Parts: sequence; structure tokens; C-alpha cells
Amino acid sequence: MWLILAFMSAALLGCYDSLKKQALKSNAVIPVLFLNTLFSSLIFLPFIILSAQSDCLDGTILHVAEGGWEVHRYVLLKALIVLSSWILGYFGMKHLPLTIVGPINATRPVMVLVGALLVFGERLNVWQWIGVMLAVASFLLLSRSGKKEGIDFKHDHWIYMIVGAAALGAVSGLYDKYLMAPVSEGGVGLDRMLVQSWYNIYQCAMMLVMLVVLWWPKHKETTPFHWSWSILGVSLFLSTADFMYFYSLSLPDAMISIVSMVRRGSVVVSFLFGAWFFHEKNLKAKAFDLALVLLGMLFLYIGSR
Repeated sequence: MWLILAFMSAALLGCYDSLKKQALKSNAVIPVLFLNTLFSSLIFLPFIILSAQSDCLDGTILHVAEGGWEVHRYVLLKALIVLSSWILGYFGMKHLPLTIVGPINATRPVMVLVGALLVFGERLNVWQWIGVMLAVASFLLLSRSGKKEGIDFKHDHWIYMIVGAAALGAVSGLYDKYLMAPVSEGGVGLDRMLVQSWYNIYQCAMMLVMLVVLWWPKHKETTPFHWSWSILGVSLFLSTADFMYFYSLSLPDAMISIVSMVRRGSVVVSFLFGAWFFHEKNLKAKAFDLALVLLGMLFLYIGSR
């Protein structure tokens, strides 16, 4: 069941990335990100209120558990990690082709695997090492493809932002497993709905501060903001994708390395959107690079079974 949820989350995540690219087109990043966190918060706010004020959600998958500061401090840290990743990712995606961003983001399972190696003391087998090497090779080849479009991976700060976003995303994935794992297994044992609903609200509060302090005073001198319905779509698809993701991690025997790898399969959806709707260039070379990423993910899956 947890694997099916991971695949469903991947498909929705691919649509989310594509809508995000559309929402950022000639648009100001900070207000778009603020609205995304606002809409996501509004989606989960009714569940928080109903769970606290009534018993109609008790025993359902939508119930939000209560908790004091000893619980919310973990969620606040989760919000900081994710928002940092999103800020870097949003700025990078705005200035880079979706067919470049997607394959880079798809290397997150490798980062998670390395993180599990360093943090949890896991050992990589031969299959996993092959997957890691294929991912590294795909990144090097992707840099060659990028040069044909004037993108220098060594000196392009937008590339650094996407890589940084992917690294922080990997940290978030490892942290999620720690939050969801039972106390008996060394985790915190948090309620998944509590984490998803409240981390969205904390992110919204942080983005409101950034909007008022950083963007609004200089908004007339920077890229203007314009409304797009794709902004609402971003929140809807992301909230649903994350709901399935957190639900899958909360199930017994769920493996973060597998869930993270499957979720990165969303790159196939976003790549197709980049090709068909955004008419991006140099697709044959990028498709080969993407195939290497997917092959590497397959080896990671075989090695993780």
C-alpha cells in the first residue's frame, strides 16, 4: 500500500512541478511562494479546527493530533528545512528549463542514500553503488547538455540553487522518516497530519514576514507580480502529493529510500510537460540523461529490496 501511495504522490508531484514553472513565468517569486503556502495552509486549517473542536474526524486519516511545544518544535524545524529548499528551488526553476531542473531533482534519492549512509550507518551494496555512479554520470552528461543552451553548471548560480534545493529536500526526507518512525525504533512518532498541516502554517507565517520585509518595500523595482490560476493548482497538487507521501511513510515497513526514489519518478511527468507545453530544446540529449537517472533509480530499488 505504501508503495502505491508513493507512485500516486510521484505523478501528482510531476504536475506540481509543471504548474510551478508556469506560475513563475515572468512572475515575482516571493509572492507566488507566499500564496502557495497560504493556500496549502487554508486546505489543512479546517482539519485542525475540526480535530480540536469536535470528534467528527476521530479515527479517520484526516484527524490532526494535538501537541505542545515539545512536538511543534520538530515541526517548526521541518518547516525551516522545507521552506529553505523551496526558496532555492523556486528561484532556480524560474530561470532554468524544466528539462534541466527535473533530472537534477531526480538525484535526491542518491543524496538520501548517502545521508542514510552517514547518519544511520547504512551500508551500500553493489547495486546501490551502481545506482549512485549512474546518477553522478547523468549529472555530468546533463551539464554538457546545459552548455548547448548557454548554461554553465560550474558558474551558474541558478544551478547551485537547484542543487542546494535538492540537497535540502534530501535532508527533509531523512528528517521525515525520523519524525514518523515510532519511538521504539528511534524516531519521534509524530502524527503525520499534525506534521503536514502545521508545517504549512509555519511556512506561511515565515513567508508573510519575507513578503512584508523583503519584497514589498522594493516590489516596484523588481519583477512585478501577476495572478495566475496555476498558483492555486500548485498548492492543490502539492498538498495532495504530500498527503499521500506522509501517509505512505506512516505505514509499517515503509522505506524512506524507496519512497524517496519513487517520488523522484515525477521527473518523467515534468519532463513531458517541459517538452510538450514549454517547447524546451535539446530534448534528445536530455532524454538520454534522464534515462540514466531512471536506470540509476532502478538499481537503487533492486539494491534496497
